[in-house]
Amino acid sequence: MYLEKINGPADVKRLSPTQLEQLCREIRGVLIKTVGKNGGHLASNLGAVELTVALHSVFDSPRDQIVFDVGHQCYTHKLLTGRYDRFATLRRAGGLSGFCRPNESAHDIFYSGHSSTSVSAGLGLAAAKKMHGDSSYVVSVVGDGSFTGGMVYEALNNGGRSGARHIIVLNDNKMSISENVGALAKYLAVIRSTPQYYTFKASTERTLRKIPSVGQKLVKRLYDLKTDIKNKIYAQSNFFEDLGYRYMGPIDGHEIPVLIDALQAAKAVKGPVVLHVLTQKGKGYPYAEADPSAYHGVAGFSVATGSAPPPRTDFSSQFGALLCEAAKDGAPLCAVTAAMGLSTGLQAFSQQYPDRFFDVGIAEEHAVTFASGLAKNGCLPVFAVYSTFFQRCYDQVVHDAALQKLKLIFAVDRAGFVGEDGETHQGLMDVAFLNTVPGVKIYSPCNYRMLRADLNTAVAADDGPVAVRYPRGGEDARTAALHCGDVAYATLETDGTEVLLVTYGRIAGEAVEAVQTLRGAGVAVGLLALNQIKPLPAAALEMMLGSRAVYFFEEGLRSGGTGERAALELLERGYRGTFRLTAVPDEFVAQATVKEQLKAYDLDADGMCRIIRDCEAG
Repeated sequence: MYLEKINGPADVKRLSPTQLEQLCREIRGVLIKTVGKNGGHLASNLGAVELTVALHSVFDSPRDQIVFDVGHQCYTHKLLTGRYDRFATLRRAGGLSGFCRPNESAHDIFYSGHSSTSVSAGLGLAAAKKMHGDSSYVVSVVGDGSFTGGMVYEALNNGGRSGARHIIVLNDNKMSISENVGALAKYLAVIRSTPQYYTFKASTERTLRKIPSVGQKLVKRLYDLKTDIKNKIYAQSNFFEDLGYRYMGPIDGHEIPVLIDALQAAKAVKGPVVLHVLTQKGKGYPYAEADPSAYHGVAGFSVATGSAPPPRTDFSSQFGALLCEAAKDGAPLCAVTAAMGLSTGLQAFSQQYPDRFFDVGIAEEHAVTFASGLAKNGCLPVFAVYSTFFQRCYDQVVHDAALQKLKLIFAVDRAGFVGEDGETHQGLMDVAFLNTVPGVKIYSPCNYRMLRADLNTAVAADDGPVAVRYPRGGEDARTAALHCGDVAYATLETDGTEVLLVTYGRIAGEAVEAVQTLRGAGVAVGLLALNQIKPLPAAALEMMLGSRAVYFFEEGLRSGGTGERAALELLERGYRGTFRLTAVPDEFVAQATVKEQLKAYDLDADGMCRIIRDCEAG
């Protein structure tokens, strides 16, 4: 087995093309087996196997820097850079990350959990190398899906005239950026993707320039003639070259000899290059080939049958169903997604109301401003977005939505801990940044009943943005014990108590168990489970003011969170009791299961009990 002998990219370079093909088969077997057990991103990684092998055959990582966009296509890269022996720990606590992580390996150049960043990062790396006189290369590997994000075009506009040795590998596994027609076009694509072409071209130009008087004119005339012919054949392929890039391809991304030749050719170009590579998502695993979307991100499955455990009802699917109900009432309700319609529960809405469903691509910033435009002209837009990706929209929320007091709803999915996806995907910052935006209301339901109430409240709101945030996964059955006398909050065992546990969202279920355990041990404590967390309900603040001790637990950042806001408001009202806040400190949260993450930060029932018991005893 070749893979077992790969300790780094140098070992890849020693293999023949035939051996490299066998290596690719071995890699696919490991990918399918590991993701089947641990979960992760499968289809995208299966499609990038030959491309990654070819990259490490041609370039000298980490001196030559390879930047993977999003990073969910980097599993083969990990296997080829000395991490095969730890690959079974993928996405486990203390194990390998499912994304590029610089503190894991010198070969992981840039954190990359969000889309459309690799071209900007790669350009910056290449510009720095140019300034330092470093002749090594930078390669940005970016999927065609990331080209729906505007940041890519900002970088392309900036980088085309840079002269930096920056190679952009466009991994096209779905949509065709350009369509070349005819046998001659295909022939030219092959010719332009060989090192010999660029060597001959450079030699010819040097020879012509030596001709006295007319040499430079001949070079320009030859260039103009070549460009004119190319423009006629590649009718729609000149976008990159118009920006200043040398465009090469498209080529077969599963033919290693072709890939190696093309990458060598790209190295011969003294400036920025776009190499267009055609790949197939899910390549080598029939189930993933047939339905790559289903195998994009999976929680685990049977390798033999391709079957996964049946999906359970969760907050995302419940939200989608409730949105369909709300749309039936005749309200001009629209749903907006940034290429996440399926995972945010909007599939049914898109089928029932196709004229009111808008998928804007991986362009969260545009989505908010687009939704603001819908709102301005009388629609009620609902933007469903993961908390981690919502971070990208801060300016648009402030300037285009809140400042103009436009009525729109932010459905913030995956709020709180997300588990195995790790640092780049935790949903721990949305409350902190929304707390700084004037006029935004925030709801954080702990169960489906409250989710329904929150969506109805948001639809009926007079004006201004409303955020409804909810976690990954389903509701906690323990929250059924809560008494919901008001949509703003719920309570449990608060009569006559001087100690109050306050929380919101998913961990309300943990708080119910903690209160029941403490009361069983003789510690009189009540529970206030907030649902409206901005602005804080006046009645909830009165309950806290009437308590001798308030223990606030928050599944979010401590700095700027609801707990800090509550502490400030209590202080301003003259509160003189004990206030203890337990939340996520000033750090990024590493991968683990959600259960492990809650335990690590004392946000599970055991942690709540211990903190309250110790403080009350002391």
